[in-house]
Amino acid sequence: MAASAAAPPLCTWLVSACMTVSYEKDHTPKRLSQWTKRKKFISKCISGGGGGGDADFVSNLLINGSGIQSSCLAFEKCKEYNYSEGLFTLLGSQTAWTRKQRSINRPAAISVSGETVVVRPADGVTTEKKQLTKQRRVVVTGVGVVTPIGDEVDVFYNNLLEGISGISEIEAFDCAQFPTKIAGEIKSFSPDGWVTPKISKRADKFTLYLLTAGKKALADAGITEEVLGKLDKRRCGVIVGSALGGMRDGLEALRVSYKKINPFGIPFATTNIGSALLAMDLGWMGPNYSISSACATSNFCMLNAAHHIITGESDVMLCGGSDAAILPIGLGGFVACGALSKRNSEPTKASRPWDINRDGFVIGDGAGVLLLEDLEHAKRRGAKIYAEFLGGSYTCDAYHFTDRHPDGSGLALCIERALAQSRVAKEDVNYVNAYGSSTPRGDLKEFRALIHCFGKNPELRVNSTKSMTGHLLGASGAVEAVATVKAIQTGWVHPNINLENPDEGMDTNVLVGIKKEPLDIKVALSNSFGFGGHNSSILFAPYKCI
Repeated sequence: MAASAAAPPLCTWLVSACMTVSYEKDHTPKRLSQWTKRKKFISKCISGGGGGGDADFVSNLLINGSGIQSSCLAFEKCKEYNYSEGLFTLLGSQTAWTRKQRSINRPAAISVSGETVVVRPADGVTTEKKQLTKQRRVVVTGVGVVTPIGDEVDVFYNNLLEGISGISEIEAFDCAQFPTKIAGEIKSFSPDGWVTPKISKRADKFTLYLLTAGKKALADAGITEEVLGKLDKRRCGVIVGSALGGMRDGLEALRVSYKKINPFGIPFATTNIGSALLAMDLGWMGPNYSISSACATSNFCMLNAAHHIITGESDVMLCGGSDAAILPIGLGGFVACGALSKRNSEPTKASRPWDINRDGFVIGDGAGVLLLEDLEHAKRRGAKIYAEFLGGSYTCDAYHFTDRHPDGSGLALCIERALAQSRVAKEDVNYVNAYGSSTPRGDLKEFRALIHCFGKNPELRVNSTKSMTGHLLGASGAVEAVATVKAIQTGWVHPNINLENPDEGMDTNVLVGIKKEPLDIKVALSNSFGFGGHNSSILFAPYKCI
């Protein structure tokens, strides 16, 4: 056989081993490695195979290839040997192979009686990698809310545009002993028609808000009973979280006796109960869980829901957040933190993000749920599309459990990562629905982070929904996401009410004033942050057919 003829990979391996046999004889280590043992084994086979020693074997192999048949291994040439002619040679390859090509064509190895033998794939078995598919796009096709300023989406957003505040004196319980007596309380709410009477009697308010908002999001998306029956329920999921969950009924019962606690008390207090009940009602068998990351909860849930769609695991996901903290322990806990406004005489003026006279945030109750859907799935069923969900990110300040990092680095990092993950240029972002909770330090740090990331973009407009709803805790991100997609849909951004005297360093050319403004949104950013240093940013844009 000519020296340039092809040989199986095994030949190349044997030659390499044989050429080092003499060296191994003179330099045998005390403790032999597996590789050395294999070479000694080959050498032994060669010397016992009737040939003329190692040198003769190698010489014969290089000249005519006969040595390989005369060895004790007695390998026969296979079909792959002939096929590989021109690819493998004893003295080199006629074509230079790239690392990727070598990786693709590298034969597999199996162990026979303790020794490794190289094998090639059987006929009909492909080793080619799957072709990469285009990333799935995620769109918003339905929204539902329960808030202090309305539980119908259009009513809710119209009230935002008109600058109507939902902050008022608390009526749910006697709060005379508390220094704060105001909140974003939901005065009239009925789950009738959305939640079964049995669940309505047992569940905490945060669960009832969640179920109602979730069902309204489905109705808004056109998911009727007929459409629901056609969906592949194995590919539909629910991820709706809560910052605090529900312990209202259990705490009230405990005042009398532990024996008065409802046996459903613990299951109905957990943050995942809303997602579970919603899935049970709909029969949706896809991803189902809750995330609790304080006031950043909703954004975390939306990002994870989008991930399940992008990876192809799901086609439809309900996601968002819900909280109902206006009860004695909730109000008392935030009072103890020193976080709440005490502007009891002027409830509607208490929440005033970026105003120099702000003195803390105002808690509120509510829920927000969005239906995220794979674009192609939405198009097939003829769904209306509010906006496209581009993506987002989350980070941690790793600094303090209630205060933001002094230099705002965690916030800036979160925004920058969200832009990078979504492949959005910072110049394209011209609307920010900010976290803006009306705290003295928090508002300044977020604003500085925004300016750091976007500069003084003359087209950028920033507002805070909390100026009217108060802080809805774990529900705030989803409710504000609804406000964001409604701004994209309507072309109007709501005002920052109570921004009468902007704090020092605030750029009034960036902040929306006390009246609504028209805006052709290119890309919108929505921020949510939470106790523990949790930061989250998500991005939406008008849907464009590509």
